[in-house]
Amino acid sequence: MNITSRLAKFDELIPSNIPFVEGKLKGHQDRKNYSVIGPGVSEDAKQNVKIAEEHGFNIGAVSAAPMNGSGLHSHTTAEVFIIHSGAWRFYWGVDGNEGEVILKKGDIASFPTNMFRGFQNVSDEEALMFVVLGENDPGVITWTPKLLKDAKESGMVLMDDNSLIDTEKQKITDETKVIQPLKDHELESFDHYSSEDIEKFVIRFDKKDKYFVDDEHYKSNKIINYLDHFNIHNKSFEPKIPHTTGFSLSLLNGKNAHIHEYALEKSEVYHCLSGKWEIECDGNTLVINEKDTFSVPKNSLRSVRQISNDEGNLFIIRQTN
Repeated sequence: MNITSRLAKFDELIPSNIPFVEGKLKGHQDRKNYSVIGPGVSEDAKQNVKIAEEHGFNIGAVSAAPMNGSGLHSHTTAEVFIIHSGAWRFYWGVDGNEGEVILKKGDIASFPTNMFRGFQNVSDEEALMFVVLGENDPGVITWTPKLLKDAKESGMVLMDDNSLIDTEKQKITDETKVIQPLKDHELESFDHYSSEDIEKFVIRFDKKDKYFVDDEHYKSNKIINYLDHFNIHNKSFEPKIPHTTGFSLSLLNGKNAHIHEYALEKSEVYHCLSGKWEIECDGNTLVINEKDTFSVPKNSLRSVRQISNDEGNLFIIRQTN
């Protein structure tokens, strides 16, 4: 088996520069969208997908220049953010004024479905985060009426097959297939949250010590389980965020952190926040660094250990649906 084909090195990923209908609007122009595992919810038909195999979830990434990001939108499946760099402002509500949180490196946020949310890089440099979306087919994005109207004025139109048309380059042949902005009565079905509500779904990295559980099998390991149930070394870890997502998300931390050989029938992905991690998989060895992602073959024997001189942090994402 050539396991390097299952390695997604961030520096080798091919981004889309206009992944969504908002792509020409100020504040949304200077961003890139990456599909690491699965197509995600990109509206760009030419979006490059690094690993297309179905995992039960999708993983993507977003980088943006200062004061750029995504406009207000809603999802029908889970959307979980892993911050890698910069400071990101998340805001929500149909007008974007119901609340906000600021997230930084290592922070995790799981946003509820059926709510409008947007995000913006509020740091001084380009910032990066990864996103895990639920299900093999995470559905399509629902945009707020204002965003769709503004996008159309900029020349970008979203069709009912989730394709984009740039009206400066292509003529719309059937206006009935254009996605229309939601009506007021349709907006009433979306949920509302305060900042205090959303904080319950956020785990901040600088508070990690209060969430860590020691893995008793190896004293060098500390683990946070964010979502769903996680089992390793015959020990079960309860989730810190009360969302059902179809996947578990956990963090393995430590200078000498390691997990001995085990097998798993469902999809599992290692995603590196920091450090250098050596992975053994059915007798093959590879190393992942910060921002890299490795999809472990199902049923393979795998083990992992942190080999840098500093403390490392590795996210483990498992299919649970």
